[in-house]
Amino acid sequence: MTQTSAIRALALALVVFAASAVFAADRPNIVIIMADDMGYSDIGCFGGEIRTPHLDQLAGDGLRFTNFYSENMCWVSRAALLTGVYHKTSMVGGAVHKRCETLPEALRRGEYQTRMSGKWHLAGKPYHVFPVDRGYDEFYGILGGAASFFAPAYLTRNRRNVDEEALDDPDYYITDAISDEAVRMIREAKTDKPLYLSVAYTAAHWPLHARQKDIAQYRGKYAIGWDKLREQRLARMKQLGIVPSNTPLSPRHPNVQAWEDADHKQWQQRRMEVYAAQITVMDTGIGRIVQALKETRRLENTLLLFTIDNGGCHVEYTPNRKGDYLPEKTRDGRQVRPGNLPEIMPGPEDTYQSYGYGWANASNTPYRYFKQFDHEGGIRTSMVAHWPQGIKRKGALVRGVTHLVDIMPTVLEITKTPAANQSIEMDGESFATAFGQSDHAGRQTMFFDHARGRALRRGHWKIVATKNGKRFNWELYNLKHDPLELNNLAKLAPEKVAELSAIWKAESARHARQAKLE
Repeated sequence: MTQTSAIRALALALVVFAASAVFAADRPNIVIIMADDMGYSDIGCFGGEIRTPHLDQLAGDGLRFTNFYSENMCWVSRAALLTGVYHKTSMVGGAVHKRCETLPEALRRGEYQTRMSGKWHLAGKPYHVFPVDRGYDEFYGILGGAASFFAPAYLTRNRRNVDEEALDDPDYYITDAISDEAVRMIREAKTDKPLYLSVAYTAAHWPLHARQKDIAQYRGKYAIGWDKLREQRLARMKQLGIVPSNTPLSPRHPNVQAWEDADHKQWQQRRMEVYAAQITVMDTGIGRIVQALKETRRLENTLLLFTIDNGGCHVEYTPNRKGDYLPEKTRDGRQVRPGNLPEIMPGPEDTYQSYGYGWANASNTPYRYFKQFDHEGGIRTSMVAHWPQGIKRKGALVRGVTHLVDIMPTVLEITKTPAANQSIEMDGESFATAFGQSDHAGRQTMFFDHARGRALRRGHWKIVATKNGKRFNWELYNLKHDPLELNNLAKLAPEKVAELSAIWKAESARHARQAKLE
């Protein structure tokens, strides 16, 4: 090569480098925050009384998606988010199948830095698949689905167990640790490449663990009980426009007593006080994450999404329930006393309780049922989007139907990242149009099949069933006229049930075929 040609080649390389640097700088950073086991109406900007000022601010400056859906349990929702593919195809043995490219793998192909802080829950059994195996450059968090907030099991950095970091720190609290690590990851990220950060909190999944100073701010707040709380939340939801003004309140779940008849009211109140405290601590951490983005000059061009993996969880934690997530003793050697025992107030490290049917029913206001079910209370979740440079209708409500599987194609579109050439096509549909001047039309069809539920939504029509042994009996609802699923039309419109069930069977068969592909 002559000296002149060498100079020209160098000049060309510098131009390409400069162009790529500008291109990288123009692409948005992506921050996806997922909470754990929370109801549709819990956060303030969706009608809740729980203090979430930072999420409320993000919503005020961004968008609220009022018809957003998750799956009905933790790990299947996480697989849907990570792959844009329903879990029936994307999961095998409790982990994401290698045939499906994950969002961080795709973004890393596009020169993104990829980080994760929080709950993974896609490690398989035994735990052997780590986030750093599926596209993340760095990981801090837990591998499983639940853990003590004070001494979490399977606490991991990249592939190394670091349980001792919590065991040796008397002030350790996992929600704060997840926030701290996310902030560190933001501050340490390179400035010449865009950042993708996943923040997956364990709040507000059981156990009910919170510090006394955080619980104290809610002392006496829930003396009104769950019946009055549901009424108050619904009224605020109507004022905010989250639900139509003529929306009724679904009947109290049969397993929930009227508050006036409930026993152990002080204990019942404390359960909700701890739950609320867990969420407010998470919101405080989100505020610090936003501040870190601002101080590193990333916030203006960061798409931040906040959502939840499923509806509020009704499960009553029993004293005989065991698991690797349940420590036998506290860090200072005291015996842990598990179970929803009314003689033991929840919150401290030596307790392990859940908030149960009554408060979960309130969390999912105004909808019916809970996590594990495919009725609206189990799968309808709140989502907030914030992107100063990209969102044109700040403070607007997005009414179009969207799902967790839609996040990956949306992110790929706005980051100009091509999808992988793989045998499995994404089920998701981009909702990037929602960031513009007009509302997003939404998707037409959604398929559900997991745990105690199965469902199919097509347009305004929905069939849904609750597992009864090995049998499922379809219920039929028109969600436009009956969003709370109160009027089962299955006997009145058997032809519509047959039409939708045929689509559900075809979708189920398609996923079965794809699951066999290598």
